[in-house]
Amino acid sequence: MTNAQVTALEYGLIGFLAVWATILVPQLVLQLARHGGLRPRGILTTAGVVLYACLGLAVVFLPLPGPGTGALEQTVQLHPFQWIADIHTELLKHGLSTAHWFTSQTFQQVAMNVLLFVPLGLFARLLWRRGLVGALLIGGAVSLAVEITQVTANFGTAPFVYRIFDVDDLMTNTLGAGLGWIFAALLLALRAGSSTVHAQPAGSERIDLAKAR
Repeated sequence: MTNAQVTALEYGLIGFLAVWATILVPQLVLQLARHGGLRPRGILTTAGVVLYACLGLAVVFLPLPGPGTGALEQTVQLHPFQWIADIHTELLKHGLSTAHWFTSQTFQQVAMNVLLFVPLGLFARLLWRRGLVGALLIGGAVSLAVEITQVTANFGTAPFVYRIFDVDDLMTNTLGAGLGWIFAALLLALRAGSSTVHAQPAGSERIDLAKAR
């Protein structure tokens, strides 16, 4: 992880604290009015979604270009799997062998793009009850919105385009959302299986007692 990404995460955390502090009290009041008490699960769910949104936005858009930042030579990349060629170029540039493939900065960036959207896939399954296709569509749509925002220089609010519109980002982000959905589905399946196993002995005991009578 680069220093810029660490700084972006720090700003994202600060943003989360500010946003959550703003919505926490209204949420508590609303829970008391509707349910007559507090629901910690709802509070933690809201905190998780807000934290993800703030950190994700910070990583995607920060740092903003400063006065000494130069404009990009390339602002659009439309060749699928270009990141594979970029890894080989990076290894050759630094005189590294193929064994360093997974430690290259390009691969780490690709991995970051995948991991960034895994929570979105989790939310799609656990909170919004979407299927796999729905999670992929959500991931792709959010990623496309991010890429359009970047290629338009944050809709003209930035002095110039400082992030590349990359088709590989669309693919890896969507993949991350799909992996998150699969992980959530596996968790739910394991939870259901565990509940069935724990319930089975009690049912068996009742059957045996009935036969004994």
